[in-house]
Amino acid sequence: MTNSFRTMLTSALVASLFTLVACASHPATTSEDTEVVLAFAVLGDAEPKPKAEFPGLEAAVHHVNELADPQHLDFVVGVGDIAHKGTLIQYENATPVLQQLSLPFYPIMGNEEHGSTEERYLEYANQWTAGKNTIEKPSYVLEFDSLAMVFASPDHGRDFDDDGIDWILTQLQRLQDKPVLLVVHAAQAGVYPERADKGVTHPGFAEVVAQPNLAAVISGDLHMDMDRVNHSHKIGQVHYLHIPALERTKIPDETRHTPMFRVFQVTASGKVLVETYEAGVEAPLSRHRYTFTLPKSPLVR
Repeated sequence: MTNSFRTMLTSALVASLFTLVACASHPATTSEDTEVVLAFAVLGDAEPKPKAEFPGLEAAVHHVNELADPQHLDFVVGVGDIAHKGTLIQYENATPVLQQLSLPFYPIMGNEEHGSTEERYLEYANQWTAGKNTIEKPSYVLEFDSLAMVFASPDHGRDFDDDGIDWILTQLQRLQDKPVLLVVHAAQAGVYPERADKGVTHPGFAEVVAQPNLAAVISGDLHMDMDRVNHSHKIGQVHYLHIPALERTKIPDETRHTPMFRVFQVTASGKVLVETYEAGVEAPLSRHRYTFTLPKSPLVR
């Protein structure tokens, strides 16, 4: 064997070894990892004051409409508190803005809507959907092949009574063969240390978040500045995703407000990507990207 041939053979073997190591370190991405099977945007609190004006909400609505086709969005979620104190003028002024959404809209109540009646909320919620979908009750479920979403409006203020907790538990247990995203106005008190005293205080909510198929709690209420808080994190097996307010920021203070919304993309393999957009700015904010994986149901083999 000549020296030149030996050198060539050695180089080839080294190259092959590096290729094998690279493949082992960076496994090939499967189509299930990238195939998006569900995508939706989530809008946070509005309830402006002192004037019933909705520039942040309107900017977010226009931006979501622009993302609808390129991001293949299926619908839009609302986490409550559209109408401050549930007043008629707030409902009336928010309605033509939300009617501009090109996608179905699935909102829940917040503590502000409880400033008036459930009947008023449902009347306007169905005007917001503009015939694209119907909101029959304050709480409801959307079920898909790969997961389910439980939309749980509070029973009073931002909290639940016994019946409300029982309803959520019933849905989670009925859907035990699927991972669930729970949409509530407020997460349980203590989840966000920036305002640990504020949130759901019903002791039964501990059983809700202990359900093995609960993947994430999506909530608003706190009006937090995304750049100055820990807005997305995991406690136990549950991921908590805060949706920032569109008209007013309160935490950690009221000195700066940037209207933002979030977009969720779920892949066939169960990976979830959460992107955050500043309303009116084309690209998502990479510093606020969050990812997690849906739990595998014990009933799925």
